[in-house]
Amino acid sequence: MNDTALPSELAPLNDASTALATPTPAPRPIDPWEALSAAPDSSATSAWLDAPAPLDGAHQLVGNADAAGGLQLHRLWDGSLPVESWINSGLGWVVEHFRPFFQTVRLPIDGTLNWIQGLLTGLPTLAMIALIGLLAWQFAGRALAIGTTVALLLVAMLGIWPEAMVTLSLVLTSLVFCMAVGLPLGVLLASSDRAQRVMRPVLDAMQTTPAFVYLVPVVMLFGIGNVPGVIVTIVFALAPLVRLTNLGLRQVRPDLIEAARAYGASPWQMLVKVQLPLAMPSIMAGINQALMLSLSMVVIASMIAVGGLGQMVLRGIGRLDMGLATVGGLGIVLLAISLDRLTQAMGKSRRGGGRRWWHTGPVGLALRLLQRAVAPARNDAEPAPALSAQAR
Repeated sequence: MNDTALPSELAPLNDASTALATPTPAPRPIDPWEALSAAPDSSATSAWLDAPAPLDGAHQLVGNADAAGGLQLHRLWDGSLPVESWINSGLGWVVEHFRPFFQTVRLPIDGTLNWIQGLLTGLPTLAMIALIGLLAWQFAGRALAIGTTVALLLVAMLGIWPEAMVTLSLVLTSLVFCMAVGLPLGVLLASSDRAQRVMRPVLDAMQTTPAFVYLVPVVMLFGIGNVPGVIVTIVFALAPLVRLTNLGLRQVRPDLIEAARAYGASPWQMLVKVQLPLAMPSIMAGINQALMLSLSMVVIASMIAVGGLGQMVLRGIGRLDMGLATVGGLGIVLLAISLDRLTQAMGKSRRGGGRRWWHTGPVGLALRLLQRAVAPARNDAEPAPALSAQAR
């Protein structure tokens, strides 16, 4: 056997031994986060941002309209309509051009308020309590007169009589102008269905608008103080009186109206002698509601420098003075209960009919005493029948 190997035969063996002697590198472990941490291809990733978003039918039409005419109708539903700036601009225009007119409107309200306030605060406290008690006895009965007198005495003992009279003057002034505007407007709505259809949304808006919303335009148009407080109170309390006046006139029985027409009553006579007396319970309910709303709004209007009991409550809230706020609130409660019971009793007395108002109460008592005092003198002045016959 030939032990000598050829070079061609030894070459594969050398390669094999070299491969066995050289160590094989270990495989690198796989990193599961490598694919996420690698920098993405920006051109492929952001391509979808540049692509146009698919539009539905309505958005596509609005987009075409915006591009064509520049109307920007997309603001209708994305909340970017400048409604606040429109309102501010419109109110600013009204203030700039019509403020002298609104200042003229203040004059009759200011005069009426000063007269009523001077009347209520000019008399001594006990004299005013006695006068209000007599009026309550005249129009509501002795029981309510006693209750009203006791309530007013409590107000005086709390030491808030001047503030209570200021509040009462504000409420009464508001009620006077509410009646001056609301009663004719209610009669108009009762006589015209078209006017009722036009005014119904306005009255709905007046009744559903929060009380604080009225303060801003009134301050811009009329300023601050008692007179703007009366104006905002009139606007706030007007709607119930108009509605209930309209309702009462429409509920008058048609046969009574036909009977009045058959007897030749004119429209004015029918309104004054037939419709208004029969609708008086509903009208008195409207006056009662207007009175209560006026009292509540006068208290809220203390935020625009309106005086009275509401100002006491506001100061108590600002100072965290529970005693001051409680005393003012108690005076408001006593006034509200007294006014509410008086107006309700007046409505019931009108509804029940019966004797005339001058036949009852202190006026009726004074008339009866006067008749008793005059009757003996009249009898003494008249000659006896027998003596007059003999004289003949």
